[in-house]
Amino acid sequence: MIAGQDHDTGSFPASESLKLPVIEEKLVVGSQLVETGKVTITKEVVEEEVSVNGLISSEEVLVERREINQYVEYAPEPIRQEGNVTIISVVKEVLVVEKKLMLVEELHITKRETQEEKTFSQTLKKEIINVSRENPGTDI
Repeated sequence: MIAGQDHDTGSFPASESLKLPVIEEKLVVGSQLVETGKVTITKEVVEEEVSVNGLISSEEVLVERREINQYVEYAPEPIRQEGNVTIISVVKEVLVVEKKLMLVEELHITKRETQEEKTFSQTLKKEIINVSRENPGTDI
């Protein structure tokens, strides 16, 4: 009921309708970008000397000359293997009343594996990232 009006239509004519405005407040929510600080990022390259131990394998060939100087009826095999030794026969013809082969020498070849520990030095590079804030105390 409106103050100053009766329950009946009193001062309001019955043939007209009464319009009452209804007001409602609405809340509009939004966001706005606000700069709270700045960040500076730098990158630097740092060199550091490192040492690494490693095992190196290698093979050596030993050649041993053995004088034989014996007359032989037939030439031995030119190359033969005895265990891990390769033998190469060297012969020559010698003039005598009769011609005979003389085994002059044999080459005994042995393969031997050696290992030695070495230290290798190399300069390695890595990147370090630094972040600094222009307005400290503010969150990003």
